[in-house]
This record gives sequence, structure tokens and C-alpha cells, in this order.
Amino acid sequence: LLQSGQHSCLAGLKTLLLNVSTAVTRDVLIAFSPTAGPSRMNTTEKGKTGKIHLPREIFQSLSSQTVSVVVSVLNIQQLGLFKEVNQTAQVLDDTVVGITVGESSISGLQDPVQLTFAHGQLPHGVTPQCAFWDPSKGTASLGVGLGTGAVPSTHSHPPVPVAGPAGGWHSSGCVTQPGDRGTVCSCDHLTFFTLLLNPALDASTAKALIAVATAGCGVAMAFSIFTIAFCIFIRCRFRFEETVRINLGLHVNLVGSLFLLNLAFLLNSGLSGRTHPRTCGVLGGLTHYCLLCCFTWMALEGCQLYLLFVKVLGIYIHHYLAKLCLVGWGFPVLVVGVAGGIGSYGEYSIQNMDHQVIAHLCWITSKHLLVHYITNCGYFGLIFLFNMAVFGVVTQKSCSLQGTGAVQGHRKPWKVALVAAGLFCLLGATWALAFLTYGISSASVLYLFTILNSLQGMFIFIWLVVLYYPKTKETTGSLSYIIRHDKTTTASQD
Repeated sequence: LLQSGQHSCLAGLKTLLLNVSTAVTRDVLIAFSPTAGPSRMNTTEKGKTGKIHLPREIFQSLSSQTVSVVVSVLNIQQLGLFKEVNQTAQVLDDTVVGITVGESSISGLQDPVQLTFAHGQLPHGVTPQCAFWDPSKGTASLGVGLGTGAVPSTHSHPPVPVAGPAGGWHSSGCVTQPGDRGTVCSCDHLTFFTLLLNPALDASTAKALIAVATAGCGVAMAFSIFTIAFCIFIRCRFRFEETVRINLGLHVNLVGSLFLLNLAFLLNSGLSGRTHPRTCGVLGGLTHYCLLCCFTWMALEGCQLYLLFVKVLGIYIHHYLAKLCLVGWGFPVLVVGVAGGIGSYGEYSIQNMDHQVIAHLCWITSKHLLVHYITNCGYFGLIFLFNMAVFGVVTQKSCSLQGTGAVQGHRKPWKVALVAAGLFCLLGATWALAFLTYGISSASVLYLFTILNSLQGMFIFIWLVVLYYPKTKETTGSLSYIIRHDKTTTASQD
């Protein structure tokens, strides 16, 4: 049911013509490579060969007895085609694969066509994305079909379509399945396909992010100092119950760790790339230590909220705050000590797809990225899940107390929203954006992540001023009053 294929070859263009019966009972398999072009699939063929899987649904839906299948493999660098304006993604091996069946346009396939683009290990920070050429993205080019032109062939088969100079890449209707040896693209239509390699960062984005982070760190350090001074002032100036004094002590330590982290980042961005390897290793360990301290104090803030709101317990442990400090500042020392003992710290280079270095950092080296995934991603992931669970319980309990009239007095809605947002920030929710910095939208998420976290100290300062500055008419609406009321209610029930 599948007749012999015919080949044609021009500079940068290789094609294969297959005459397929519409009564075919098996899917059609075709192999392709950037150098050899398309060919009939050999069942023993392995290695770096790409594959095209055409479902028999395509042929069975056609009315004619036989249909011509044209598969084209194009080198866009040689042909000078498929150039999108302001394109940042790189086309894998400069290769585009075009598939046409008969004279009609085929789309909306229930059983998608599958293309496997073979490749080795992709550079770190690069995300593969299946895409097709959409000529309507720009000015329509001359030609037939979906805005395409035609390249004549020496064989008596339909002309091989090649996209014109206008248009752009789209991914709608295609699903990307990355793998170690290749990426599978499943698409519900036939056209020109490729695999785009999207960089997480380019040189201009990296420089802009560093500039934004540097300015944000300066602002955050200033507000960290304001916050620490404010907490010390109200703790000495006004009389609070012991629970509130412990809370203020927790806030001071968290803000202190943020101050040190911002300071370490400024030193890192200023000295990395021109320091001695040992000095860079020490600076990388210091930055990692400050980051882990921030995460640990966020976890301790969540534990404190859990004890006050969920367990409704007073804190009567002797030297309770001192023991929290031992955990908050001491536990990261153990982690950094172990990581440093195995040589995890040194110069970390951020590269583009051409392996050109666009930024230097003193951090965990590329050879020990597992340390980063365990001690940073894994550790923070657990803290984030716990803190968000506590935040949900606290929010639900506060709303129920407000609804039952347990909390007297009226607080303005904007203050209630600000207190909730501040608590959300205090528990480190903005750091969760780091898990979204992978993929084609990573640049915008990186900007958002950088801005929000560099200004975390300012958010906490505003939150503390609104929440803790004592005003007698609003004291009964504060978190401390809710805690006291809950304790009284629980004691009376017992």
C-alpha cells in the first residue's frame, strides 16, 4: 500500500515523495536527519535520527485512492528562510521539517502527527518547545496554500512548499514532550515544524535583572534597618505581653537574615568574576548560608503562627527566643559546612545557547547542582507547603472569629487586606515564584521574582507598622487580641 519514495535535493533542502494508498491499515513512519534528509523508516535504525509518525487517520479521511506525501527537511541557515523578527529562541540544528499530504490543508487531527527531534544533552537553562510556522503572524507572502511559496523539483510530483519571509513561530495545537535523547512533538495539523530552544536568560535580560536586583537590594537593606529599629523601639517603648515580644523578636531575626542576604548578593555581584577561587568559594558559601537562614526563619514564623492560632498555646519555654535563634542561625551552618566539605562552592557561570558566559556568580558550582536542588529547592518547597497550610488555617480562623463577633471594633478593609498580604509575604510566599522560572515565560517571571523578593523587607516594614503600632481604639482588632480571646474561649470550654 506504500509505494517507493522519490528523493530530490537542493542546497539546504531535501525532500521525499511517497505515494500512499488511502486504504492503508498501518501508520506511516518516516525517518529524517539534518544531514541526510527524510527517508523511509528502517526498523533497525537507531541513534540521532529523527522520526515522523503519520497516523492512518490522515489518509483514510481522503477521497482519492492514492495520495502524495511530501516531506521536506530544510536548513534555514542556508536558505535564509523562517526568520522571525526579534526572535530570541534558537532553531535546533537550523532544521525545519515540512509535511504535506495531497493538495488540501489538514488540521484538527484526533490522532496527532508525532515528530521526534533527536538531540543530545541540551545546555543548562534551555527549554525545548515544539512550534510551527504561522505566516499570518506577519505580512502574507506570495504563493499558495498557507501563505507559502514553492520550490520547483526535477521530479514529477507536487512542488515542495517553503515558507516565505514573513510570519512567525507558534505552538498552539502542539504538545512538547522533552526527553534525554530527543523531544517528541505531537501536533494536530500538518505544516512546517521545528524545535525551538528557548533560553532562560540572554545577555541583555541578565544585565537588566542584575540592575533591578541591585537597586532592589539597596532599598531592601534600608527598610530592613528601619524595620529592626522600629521593632526595638516599640518593644522598649510600649508594654506588650510576652507572646507579642517573642513575635517581634522573630520578625527582627527574619529581617536581619534578609539584610544579610541582600548584602551578600551585593558583594557577590560586585566581586564575582574577578576574585580568587577560594575567595569566591567562601563568598558562595556565605550567600548560601544567608539564603538558608531566610528560609529557616520563615519556617520558624510559620511554626509560631501554628502554635498561637492552631494549638492556641502560650509560649512558656525557658529562653524560648534564644533557642529559636540557635535553630535559625545554627542549622544553616551545618548544611553549609557539609556542602563546603564536598567542594560545592565556587564560580557559577550563566551561559547562553552558544556557551558564551553572560554572568558570573559565586555560588554552588554546576558539578554540584544536586546540592542546590536538595538544600534550596527541596528545603524551601517543604517550608512553603507547611507555611501555606498554616496561612490557610489562620485566615479561616480569623474570618470565623470576625463573623461570630468575637473580635470587636471595626478595621478598615484595606488594612485587613494589607495585614493578610504582609503575613503572606512574611511566610515567604513570593519565593515560590522560583518554581515558575522555567519555560518560555521565564523572563517575565524572573523580573517579577526579582522585584518582589528584593522588596520583601519594605513589605514587612509596612506590615509591621500597620499591625503593631499601638492605637487603643484598634487594639481589639489586632492579631494579639484574637489570640487572647481564643485562649480564653478554649480555657472556658475545658
